[in-house]
Amino acid sequence: MSGIATLSATSSGLVTAADPSHITIESVIENAGLLSEEASARLRLAVQESGERFDVVMTRLGLISEAAMQQKLAEHTGLDVAHPADFPHQAIGADILSPAFLRDNRVLPLKVSETSILVALVDPFDSFVQQSLGFVFAKSVEVMLARASDIDAAIDRLYGSVVANDEIDSFADDDDIERLKDLVSDAPVIRAVNRLIAAASDARASDIHIEPTEDRLAIRFRIDGVLQDREPLSAAMRGPFVSRIKVMAGLNIAERRLPQDGRLRIAVRGHDIDLRVATAPAIHGESVVMRILDRSKLALDFISLGFDAELTAQLRAAVNRPYGIVLVTGPTGSGKTTTLYAALAELNTSSRKLLTVEDPIEYRLPGVIQTQVNPQIGFTFGSALRSFLRLDPDIMMVGEIRDTETAQIAVQAALTGHMILSTLHTNSAAGAVTRLIDMEVEPFLLSSVLSGILAQRLVRKLCPHCRESYSAPPELLLDLGLPHDEHVVFYRAKGCESCDGSGYSGRTTLLEFLTIDDRISKLILKRADTREIADAAMAANMRTLRSDGLAKARSGIIAIEEAVRVTVGD
Repeated sequence: MSGIATLSATSSGLVTAADPSHITIESVIENAGLLSEEASARLRLAVQESGERFDVVMTRLGLISEAAMQQKLAEHTGLDVAHPADFPHQAIGADILSPAFLRDNRVLPLKVSETSILVALVDPFDSFVQQSLGFVFAKSVEVMLARASDIDAAIDRLYGSVVANDEIDSFADDDDIERLKDLVSDAPVIRAVNRLIAAASDARASDIHIEPTEDRLAIRFRIDGVLQDREPLSAAMRGPFVSRIKVMAGLNIAERRLPQDGRLRIAVRGHDIDLRVATAPAIHGESVVMRILDRSKLALDFISLGFDAELTAQLRAAVNRPYGIVLVTGPTGSGKTTTLYAALAELNTSSRKLLTVEDPIEYRLPGVIQTQVNPQIGFTFGSALRSFLRLDPDIMMVGEIRDTETAQIAVQAALTGHMILSTLHTNSAAGAVTRLIDMEVEPFLLSSVLSGILAQRLVRKLCPHCRESYSAPPELLLDLGLPHDEHVVFYRAKGCESCDGSGYSGRTTLLEFLTIDDRISKLILKRADTREIADAAMAANMRTLRSDGLAKARSGIIAIEEAVRVTVGD
């Protein structure tokens, strides 16, 4: 390749491979003033000790995000930015390029013509990569910028697994604890764990399931509520891999007979994510589930969670009362806590004192005093709620009302001028009233303090890029209770590159909100059953979970099958 001397941008925003030896990512970032002196010193020390690239360590430590670094490099070089939609559907040069080379150098071939090859890369100042590709393809090289996470995901999809089993095949699954400590400190194990967590975060997974079997270590991601298989690891990784996670979470690697719970924080792609770790003994080793708690992806506004303007107004009116109880109901994993966090975010002002008692604390909320229960020392929801009353709070969130003690203390706290937010495991909003009466809460007290009850379910959203419409057949309309001669258009999943072929992207909520008005209060006093309360609420135009699902299906947000799946029997 000839003329490699300076970095020159073309009119198209692409550049020919160059060797600007006086320019580096480090110099661009430092000259831009994006790092403090303390952060720069910390970064240089970490680079020196690890021997890794500057940009890799910088984003891993969370000193700057990938997006911020990419933006600054684009401004400095004038390069165009490649996005996942620009990436190829099939691997380019798979027969002559090593996935390890692509991954280590953070580069991805995008397009090949007769005279040139277009690549996406993170570091536009690395002439070695450009020269190497030019030599291998015997073509000139043009480059675009891309985020490392996008490139890594594309390499995994096009060229091979995110975790290389061959890095760790030499390890033995040894029961000796000292040997295990040595193994978990080895670089291949550390890289394997870090890559797995990064891959799960990139895939928008909520959980990582690590399951030992007789001949392998199975890996599954829960994405949009559905478990999906990932490339398994070799059986030799069962001990070192799980032990590395336990070390990171502060757990006892010598204890394999009992379940353990822990927590860890790690920087992925330049921002911190928390992981809640749970281990349990299994026949072939220890099973691990890591819940990913990524604060940067947490939507704490009602619209993002699936509320429309009318429902948002109803919930806001309930939680902004000077006192009362607002409950969120639904099965485990239906997003109840996230909804309560969204309510707390709206209520969190300097004029109010907010306290929470949770099990466990999922996300840290600035300006809110958060406490985790510890039943082993007698610190339960009930005892925490009782002690909180002496701290002069305005609003208290109780993770869950599980027993009579907690229910009765919550009612007393509401009666004395506090707003209580909590969750309850019932199938419908109306069912929460019956459940509280079963917990021996007097109906006349409930009718005085209940402000509103929200029921919700999580459902998968259709990918907006590939969903396709169809006319609902008469038999489906009949099953849904709609006139069979009505023309109704629904949407279904198809699958494309944007959604990784699944047809779905993200999740939203189906919701019903029961406002406790005079009519409902009278029914509570009469100890009316769930059906009577639900019928009265629907007569007053309460939108049910099923009707909310039908509305979202007709608007193309979800598939009608999703609505039916989560509301069977409602």
